[in-house]
Amino acid sequence: MDSLAELANIVDRRHVLPPGLVAERATSYWNSAPMQARALVMPSTTDEVAAILKACNAAAQSLITQGGLTNCVEAVEPTRDDVVLSTEKMGRVVEIDHVGGTAVVEAGAVLQSVQEAVAREGLYFPLDLGARGSCTIGGNVATNAGGINVLKYGMMRNLVLGLETVLADGTVVSSMNRMLKNNAGYDTKQLFIGSEGSLGIVTRAVLRLFPLPQSRQDALVGLESFDDVIALLARLQAGLAGALSAFEIMWNDYYAAVTAEGWHRAPLARDYPFYVVFQAEGGDPDLDDARFERVLATALEDGLIADAVLPKSDAEVRDVWSIREDFDALMQFEPQYLYDVSLPIRDMENYVDEVYRLVEQRFPDGRTWTLGHIADGNLHFFIWPGEDGDHYHSANECVYEPLQQYGGSVSAEHGIGVGKLRWLPHSRSQADIALMRTLKKTLDPKGILNPDRVIPPEVQAGVTGAPAD
Repeated sequence: MDSLAELANIVDRRHVLPPGLVAERATSYWNSAPMQARALVMPSTTDEVAAILKACNAAAQSLITQGGLTNCVEAVEPTRDDVVLSTEKMGRVVEIDHVGGTAVVEAGAVLQSVQEAVAREGLYFPLDLGARGSCTIGGNVATNAGGINVLKYGMMRNLVLGLETVLADGTVVSSMNRMLKNNAGYDTKQLFIGSEGSLGIVTRAVLRLFPLPQSRQDALVGLESFDDVIALLARLQAGLAGALSAFEIMWNDYYAAVTAEGWHRAPLARDYPFYVVFQAEGGDPDLDDARFERVLATALEDGLIADAVLPKSDAEVRDVWSIREDFDALMQFEPQYLYDVSLPIRDMENYVDEVYRLVEQRFPDGRTWTLGHIADGNLHFFIWPGEDGDHYHSANECVYEPLQQYGGSVSAEHGIGVGKLRWLPHSRSQADIALMRTLKKTLDPKGILNPDRVIPPEVQAGVTGAPAD
């Protein structure tokens, strides 16, 4: 395939970059190395996406789809043999339906732009994560994004009513459903949500919107034990009557690191074992504020909470949440490995203790920092081995090996990509993986879409063991 010539016949010539210009871009948010690819193409319409895929499929040309490049598992990092399709020219909010509570959005629309666009119309799109200013709706769909509001609103899968998707051969599958109820046959959009671009390329989505909350309450608290964390979660869920939208935990090591001198100001003492920042949303500011403060006061009286701060101004709220979301203080330690796992809440303390023990055993000079969404069973680790070199596999073993006994998942919200291929069998059965292969071979028989990602390669007969990291 003469990538540049054929692609330039499909899109504006200015929207096709040769390898030299591609190299002026970083590989991803996490990898600053120059990007490598045969070409990068930026379509503006679904028809252009379809034509690009048709041409690539005919030539058996591998193609990597990119959105905001914030993916954490190397799912969209190309090689010099790949063509990159960037959705950056497809960023419109096409339609907002106040009556139906939906928005039609192109795949390249940045999450924060969508949030702000619907908020101007008095509506609310609740998906929210730290990368909101960079990640795109197409990427959120492809990875089934989670974030901080999963407790109340669910994952991206719960917020998508309809999709328009282009298959590997260029076929456009348009299922732009706008209804909450639609049981007319298979719900085919679910195949593409969380598929990491391996089954098709999302071009447009119908998103579910909600009334804009009229009140919001936030608090940061310090706690003495993990049992208190669990008890506080139960107290808030019962006392706030469904208004609790976020409940984020930080182990002491994380809180202490991001509030060290030169980083964020610490609103609470830095020696509590656990910190939780939580949020409630409602429709009656006076009643909601009073209920929130009452529930918090009883938790303090009962000793569930050791100390608390309630931010009042927008600036104070941002300062509190930035402690949870801004981990730049950790990025000074290299090499750095980020993990995203899920498991039952009741098992979290024992599991985290085991991970710490293994990291200390493998890396005596290393450090681990832990935080998570916890209410939805999701934890994140940052691991620094404390020495130069590639220690990714050893760090992976510290995190994933003890996870299996708890029935946990090696990926709560970041996906599998390349980084977790070896470990998928820890969370999915061989029958599950075989079904995934069947879907891939059916929808993408030439294997051009995000190849060698999500599904581990088949092991030859008589050969044991998993593929290397």
